[in-house]
Amino acid sequence: MIVSVSRRCDIPRFQFDWFMKRLDAGFAEVVNPFNSRQIKRVPLLPGKPGMKPEDGVDVFIFWTRDPRKILANAEELTNRGFPFYVMVTVTGYPLELEPSMLRTEKALTAMKELARKIGSDRVIWRYDPVIFTSLTDADFHRANFNILAQNLAGSVRWVIVSLYNEYTKTKKRLEGLERVGALRILDSGGSLADLLTGFAKSAEAAGMEIQSCAEKEDFSAFGIKPGACIDAELINKLWGLEFSGKDKNQRPNCLCCKSVDIGGYGICSAHCVYCYAW
Repeated sequence: MIVSVSRRCDIPRFQFDWFMKRLDAGFAEVVNPFNSRQIKRVPLLPGKPGMKPEDGVDVFIFWTRDPRKILANAEELTNRGFPFYVMVTVTGYPLELEPSMLRTEKALTAMKELARKIGSDRVIWRYDPVIFTSLTDADFHRANFNILAQNLAGSVRWVIVSLYNEYTKTKKRLEGLERVGALRILDSGGSLADLLTGFAKSAEAAGMEIQSCAEKEDFSAFGIKPGACIDAELINKLWGLEFSGKDKNQRPNCLCCKSVDIGGYGICSAHCVYCYAW
């Protein structure tokens, strides 16, 4: 079983103590986000030969904007028998969009230290979402992505990018900022193809493979192939496992393999304006 920690909230940043206590207990109880009366008990024991797939954890996939607690506990997780890799979102966006974000320099430093500890193939950079505003226009993204990529060169091997998807609540938040003059909402201004091509070139120069996440459009012509965040091919290669197939519970264009998420919506304290999860 692959356990996702978590698409729904930043557990590694805000709830890592809870997570470690759940490892001690050997399970977590997860509320169905579509039916609060349904509570699922997810076993959090290391997977072993002969164990049913649903009874043990083969791999943890961490999603976070602050990898410092994972860095501090990497050896303990390994000693407990849990393989894992970490996806770290670093965008370098202004506070108007990310009011509670860890400083970019600290996030990058922690990523590089984590890569030295567990390997560059187990620390994945996410530049996500690419959102166009007067504070983050195409010129901003082009320069910003290149600076971040050069900073992480040699420490990470993959970068994942995706475009902002509008949800009712994220639309309201952005429009609220627009009304008070904090920013203006922009479209890509016809520069998306050039921007994505620039991302691909910057990634290549930094020695990284770049892929998109759950996009309707195929950006392969710009040098960005569609990919999976919970990547069966990578997991199998790293740990000799045999995962395959697509998670039917995710968005139609998501290529991730099946996993169980132990997070909850509406509880993340980061309060990024564009985020669908709170």
